[in-house]
Amino acid sequence: MPWESNSLSHAWRALRSRNFRLFFIGQSISLMGTWMTRLATSWLVFRLTHSALMLGVVGFSGQILSFLIGPFAGVWVERLPRRRLLVWTQAAGAVQSLALAALTLARVITLPEIIALSALQGLINAFDMPGRQSFLVRMVDDRADLQNAIAINSSMANGARLFGPAMAGIVVAAVGEGWCFLADGLSYFAVIASLLMMRVRPSPAGSRSGSMVAQMREGWDYVRTFRPIRTVLTLFAFIALMGYPYVVLMPVFAAQVLHGNAATLGWLGGATGIGALASGISLTLRKSVAGLTRMLQIAPAMLGTALILFGLSRTLWLSLALMVFAGFGLMQCASGSNTVIQSLVTENKRARVMSYYTMAFFGSVPLGSLFAGILAHRIGAPDTIIVTGAFCVAGALWFTIRLPGLNRLVQPIYEQKGLVPVGGPDPVSDDRETGL
Repeated sequence: MPWESNSLSHAWRALRSRNFRLFFIGQSISLMGTWMTRLATSWLVFRLTHSALMLGVVGFSGQILSFLIGPFAGVWVERLPRRRLLVWTQAAGAVQSLALAALTLARVITLPEIIALSALQGLINAFDMPGRQSFLVRMVDDRADLQNAIAINSSMANGARLFGPAMAGIVVAAVGEGWCFLADGLSYFAVIASLLMMRVRPSPAGSRSGSMVAQMREGWDYVRTFRPIRTVLTLFAFIALMGYPYVVLMPVFAAQVLHGNAATLGWLGGATGIGALASGISLTLRKSVAGLTRMLQIAPAMLGTALILFGLSRTLWLSLALMVFAGFGLMQCASGSNTVIQSLVTENKRARVMSYYTMAFFGSVPLGSLFAGILAHRIGAPDTIIVTGAFCVAGALWFTIRLPGLNRLVQPIYEQKGLVPVGGPDPVSDDRETGL
């Protein structure tokens, strides 16, 4: 295999697993369509309304359901066969995107229909995200490759984020948003095919004893009382609240601040994707989780600083450069949080904990999008981005204060799981094991 014959083979070691290779191929195709749809949706909303507030409303509607039913979804995911669940969620996603394409291409799409279909996608994501995250461990043959699988999954998503928005900008400018939605709908079949081709070992069914409420409470108590996961989730939720919503205001920057068009929006999305892809690659090069929590300290500060400077910029080349740093910081925080949590969580609570990770994202991002839309309506998009960037820097300072105590709790868990040598490097302050 090509990834086994070079000195960086450890960067792709999870691809030795056939099931993960299949997932990698199918998901890579599908994610291109996903990012095309995200850009096309925001441009469609802005074209129909010319309102920053409506961009925030659509962002809110597309994610709030994932937040509201997250704990319920986490329990269901643990009770159902993961592969079958993912086939159904991918099929539902295809139907949603094809419906959006049909209405847009027929030129009858309206804002209420966009909001309703965005809400449907949020409902699908509530089950798909914890299902997909907890299924990763089933797709790799060696549990030690889980961290690398998460990093490759992040690189895959961020590679699509690099090319998807740029392609969408070109397609929207040439033939309209509907063709982006159509491409997305068709791309889901690649994931469905990869899932059906997998050979998955039978696993014990999830526990169905006790009420769903009791199991949800058990999952919440675990997250609430386990300080490392609670701290990382809190940081991630805060960055999702203040860091992610800049995306919904990008059409305003492209059209009004930088005086461009849909292609300009695509360039901004592509620049973010370059930084995000670099973040994912840096994670694949890590040989262990050692040093990763330090990046959770640095990444929010990098994101916040880039956003503050982006809010001040009026030059396209400078704005593009700043989006690279914003993309790196944003994805380093998201993927790093995911990796740390999955490294720490016990197996029988993995899906429930990942449902809270989903909630942290889909609860904070819609509220942040709504906040950003309202604030931009009052004080303008540039000042709004400066405010949210300052909050990200504050989040980095908060995490820095808690880092020493977090390290003392994380080290013995990593040692017990064999993720770092007993008495080995400090997982926060020493990056020698990572090569970074």
